[in-house]
Amino acid sequence: MKLSMSNIAWAPEERLEAYAAMAQARFTGLEIAPGLFFHASSDPFVPDEATARDALAEMGDHGLSLVSMQSLLFGVEGAGLFDGEEARAALVTGMQRAIDLAGRFAIPNLVFGSPAQRRIPDGMEMARAVDEAAEVFRKLGDRACQAGTCITVEANPAAYGTNFLNTLGEATDFVGIVDHAGIAAILDLGAMHMNESFDTVPALIADTKTKLNHVHVSEPDLAPAPADPHALAPILAGLEKAGYSKAVSIEMRRDDSGIEAVKSSIAALAKAARAAGIFGERADA
Repeated sequence: MKLSMSNIAWAPEERLEAYAAMAQARFTGLEIAPGLFFHASSDPFVPDEATARDALAEMGDHGLSLVSMQSLLFGVEGAGLFDGEEARAALVTGMQRAIDLAGRFAIPNLVFGSPAQRRIPDGMEMARAVDEAAEVFRKLGDRACQAGTCITVEANPAAYGTNFLNTLGEATDFVGIVDHAGIAAILDLGAMHMNESFDTVPALIADTKTKLNHVHVSEPDLAPAPADPHALAPILAGLEKAGYSKAVSIEMRRDDSGIEAVKSSIAALAKAARAAGIFGERADA
């Protein structure tokens, strides 16, 4: 697997220090929010060549490669999966913009969270919502495959303001209904904590591994993660045993302590990885 971290954890001016800490801990992946990674561009979803070249070079100098992208609808106004044709068209256009960016830079994963943009309105039955969403995602899946990427549908707990696909089981069931090579699931550990199902994760890995394209190491409300390397180690070991070879990425908001929190989280994930034998040699967590 590839150890990774999302750049939503640091300010753009802290990026080089974050990259250095990741490289020292043997991380090889970087997950990005385009608005932060291409912050020097007037349109981060269509970065100019110079901005893109500089951003990629900085990352590459530290042995990192792009493994995932989030904040896909950043700057898109009026988007909604279930809020009428105009709102759905805005969502689709925004997602197409993100897919095209992923294709341009060979980013293999796109995280679709966007809880506010996928809330089912009062009066709409769940079965209808699932059918309508599946139709949209099959079309987006076509474009994702053409771009060489994959959209992962994230379970967002109800506390995040949505009522559609709140649990991992609901998300993986939806992925099965869509049944498209360009649509997969993400294991978000923060959501598992919030849904009081974190302890079930090791047992779920065998059944969900074929639908997984990304893993988020996160805590409720995107607090610094992982909070407990010892509890994370069995999950990493289970993923490794199941043959999961894609990214395991820390997702956390920028903490008030700034880059120090980033370094602490990097060290915590590396500690869990050593305990799980990810680096080929077990060590106590």
